[in-house]
Amino acid sequence: MQGRNVAVPLLAAMLAGLAMLGPFSIDTYLPSFPAIQGHFAVTPLEVQQTLSAYLATFAVMSLFHGTLSDSFGRRPVILASLAVFVLASVGCAAAQSFGQLLAFRGAQGLSAGVGWVVGRAIIRDSFAGFEAQRLMSLVTMIFGLAPALAPVIGGWLQGWLGWQSVFAFLALYGALLLVGCWVRLPETHPREARQPFALVPLSRNYLRLASDVRLVLLCLAIAFNFSGFFLYISSAPAFIYNLLGLEETDFAVLFVPGIAGVMFGAFLSGRAAGRFTGQRTVGSGYLVMFGAVAFNVGYHAYFPPALPWSVLPVMCYTTGMALVMPSVTLILLDLFLENRGLASSLQGFTHSCFAALTAGFVSPLLSGSGLTLALGQAAALMLGGLCWVSYRRIESRGAATRMP
Repeated sequence: MQGRNVAVPLLAAMLAGLAMLGPFSIDTYLPSFPAIQGHFAVTPLEVQQTLSAYLATFAVMSLFHGTLSDSFGRRPVILASLAVFVLASVGCAAAQSFGQLLAFRGAQGLSAGVGWVVGRAIIRDSFAGFEAQRLMSLVTMIFGLAPALAPVIGGWLQGWLGWQSVFAFLALYGALLLVGCWVRLPETHPREARQPFALVPLSRNYLRLASDVRLVLLCLAIAFNFSGFFLYISSAPAFIYNLLGLEETDFAVLFVPGIAGVMFGAFLSGRAAGRFTGQRTVGSGYLVMFGAVAFNVGYHAYFPPALPWSVLPVMCYTTGMALVMPSVTLILLDLFLENRGLASSLQGFTHSCFAALTAGFVSPLLSGSGLTLALGQAAALMLGGLCWVSYRRIESRGAATRMP
């Protein structure tokens, strides 16, 4: 396959670097919330909307990244999106009003999702079976560094140079990615396999995939699982400043354990590839997540938030989440072999919509106490587990009807 002309570690590093655009764009500026609020004289809820504006456009454009790459190739779509991201980041740093900041945050969202959406399609273009799962897990492990590093970097930059320096850092990061992908990123989607970019066929394909119950359930399972973790990411300012009583340089106490769990879960997923079925790996991941949620709710029902007990269940939860995600993603992409980019777009759209809702509506409602956060995580996980069980039942019935 075409991706094999680049060494696997280099391809994994490039794809992980692209996927890091999303968490860097979210997590790096979280320590700057109070500074942005003071600079533009706005309310905390208004500052929260800079996150919602980013996530809303991120979600909408996730519908099109994969489709565009199915029609024009993976590489051109990635390069164009990176150029937009760099310009939008410069605009955020130079914003003269809160309205301008919101607009440029929206522009960042339009471009930042390209790495994760198109990157998944590149993996499936290049590898099959357990090799694809191993590469997906390797990318997830490297990608997992971003949410741990981002708030730490953001806290340092905020303390030294102010909130504008955070967006200058994002512009520099995007520019470095643009140069690296221009030089080394391969094109894995040959011209003869591309879909025509025409409104009627595209609309037909969107409707066909979006009406497939199996695809919808898998998209929802991934989105609900991630929302249980993203609730803590989007609530990080309240969790760190208000519930734990810490400072702007202390965001690592939440993010490092959480992302350590992601990396460990991804490592376990890679080790399981070729040894266990995807369904067994997913089942193990859900057991870990339900155990973490049970401890989280039980602890906060009787005790106030405190270290390390308030962050340990988050770490265990993300371990299970990272065990589940690669296998479910590959199952999803294999449902429609000729439209992997579009399937990845629909999954990314669902994922991003739930993240936007979590940040804009759920987090402000639940971030006032450790117990409400834990209960919100539990609700998200139960819904994600229900979606996975429903998918397995549909597949089992389908397999039974296909038996001679």
